[in-house]
Amino acid sequence: MSELSDQMTFMDRIKNTMYMLYFDFWFQSFDVKKWNQFYSEVLGRPTTIYETMGKADFWLIRTYWDLEFPRPLLPNFDFVGGLHCKPAKPLPKEMEEFVQSSGENGIVVFPLGSMVSNMPEEKANIIAFSLAQIPQKVIWRYQGHPKTKAFITHGGTNGVYEGIYHGIPMVGIPLFEDQPDNIAYVKAKGVAIQLEYRTLMVINDPIYKENAMKLSRIQHDQPVKPLDRAVFWIEFVMHHKGAKHLQVAAHDLSWFQYYSLDVIGFLLACVATVIFIITKCCLFCCQMFFKTGKKKKRE
Repeated sequence: MSELSDQMTFMDRIKNTMYMLYFDFWFQSFDVKKWNQFYSEVLGRPTTIYETMGKADFWLIRTYWDLEFPRPLLPNFDFVGGLHCKPAKPLPKEMEEFVQSSGENGIVVFPLGSMVSNMPEEKANIIAFSLAQIPQKVIWRYQGHPKTKAFITHGGTNGVYEGIYHGIPMVGIPLFEDQPDNIAYVKAKGVAIQLEYRTLMVINDPIYKENAMKLSRIQHDQPVKPLDRAVFWIEFVMHHKGAKHLQVAAHDLSWFQYYSLDVIGFLLACVATVIFIITKCCLFCCQMFFKTGKKKKRE
């Protein structure tokens, strides 16, 4: 939600920390009780969302390293982003004729998923009028055609990976939830820009197409397809009745053990004790030295 990449300035890191603390506070204060009640009702016994998540044998994450920023992960995590993507099918005859009639200008794809049917007519007319000003033909639903020059997206994960899969530069119109972060990620990869007056540069500047094709090659260059990997891990967990050997023991620790606060406290106490003893010894030696000096003077 912070819309930041892995390259952060000092102020960005402050913003990132504040966002993390804010959302953690929000979740703990408003969401966790609701989820605890939900999981308790579903499982038929008292439980918490943290307990349920901690007992998960395997996690399938619907992104991939062509979009994600590198970070350390546990062995029971696998990234299967793009598992829904597949080669484009031939268009209907009428649609293909429309696309081919675009000539060298190509087409712009503008799908908004399920939001299209809920869009007010006034807003749809404004968008349609704006898109009518560009030389490209505009299609509001289809995707994957080789003549596609740009992909206008609200930044949903599925749509972003469709764009990556087909190597299409993107123009982001993020609205809510994870969409701003998704657009921030593809912006950081040099594949997209967020909607502004300079949106046509994503079509006219070849660097966006080159970067999009680079991510597309990374997405395609996998030893096993994401969908096959997801199926494998689901069947693996079912066959072995879980995957406890991949789970980290941190889920069984209390919060102060997880952050090693007890160990840190013990070590600080040891250091403080050693410093106290050394200080006492030094003071004792100094006192003995002064007493010895006074005795010699009297003699």
